Amino acid sequence: MNEQPSQPPVEPQYVLTLSCPDKQGIVHAVSSYLFMTGCNIVDSQQFGDRDTGLFFMRVHFAAESPVDVDKLRASFAAVADAYHMDWRIHPSAERMRIVLMVSKFGHCLNDLLFRTSIGALPVEIAAVVSNHTDFRELVGSYGVPFHHIPVTRDTKADAEAQLLGLVRAEGVELVVLARYMQVLSDNLCRELSGRIINIHHSFLPSFKGAKPYHQAHDRGVKLIGATAHYVTADLDEGPIIEQEVERVGHEVTPEHLVAIGRDVECQALARAVKWHSEHRVLLNGRRTVVFA
Repeated sequence: MNEQPSQPPVEPQYVLTLSCPDKQGIVHAVSSYLFMTGCNIVDSQQFGDRDTGLFFMRVHFAAESPVDVDKLRASFAAVADAYHMDWRIHPSAERMRIVLMVSKFGHCLNDLLFRTSIGALPVEIAAVVSNHTDFRELVGSYGVPFHHIPVTRDTKADAEAQLLGLVRAEGVELVVLARYMQVLSDNLCRELSGRIINIHHSFLPSFKGAKPYHQAHDRGVKLIGATAHYVTADLDEGPIIEQEVERVGHEVTPEHLVAIGRDVECQALARAVKWHSEHRVLLNGRRTVVFA
């Protein structure tokens, strides 16, 4: 019987992200550190922002032998301190734990559940939270825990406390508002700053309120869009991660616009979640740098 050739061992891989004041020598310092620690760069992207004077970098690298990530972080700290870096090192195989939140529109929820189930998103869905019970059965079919946390004006603070308790207990790194139709408090936005992504139609600030696609149809809008962004205390004005658009003609009905809107919302949100979970998005004030 012929023996199958043995496969070479898979090198442990990591992602380094950083931002710092832009100056000469940053790329050299990072690449020299990786060379001296026996690591090989798989992919590297960088951007110097002339407007803010900041430098951003994402490096995907492999180690020749298994190494404790905490030791990597400890040894890189001297380089980071020299350049005043805000930085992170993550094992690239580590799947980010996330929570999905939804109300009564389930298209984004279903899309993210499916993409995760087939391995298209490098995440682990720790739970789905909803202020309604409509999607309990759907979520259960994917083997994901479902938490019903009702919200009223009187119970809002308690509901947010329950959410934060779940996030901490489950080691959640990202909360995704997959059409969750509740305004989050300023305190919660600050507590989870940079760790909440929202999706909404891109008509804002026009066509606010009920039936925005019907309002857009009445005005003859020719582009349907969606925006995925980080949540801040400024409603729907957080740093934008991704946007998607589709051109439409005069013949489309309001119902057709709604269907197109669902599709572009799913696409924009899925890309934003994927890029965030792969550590491709770096905050740059009110904007983002996305190494897609």
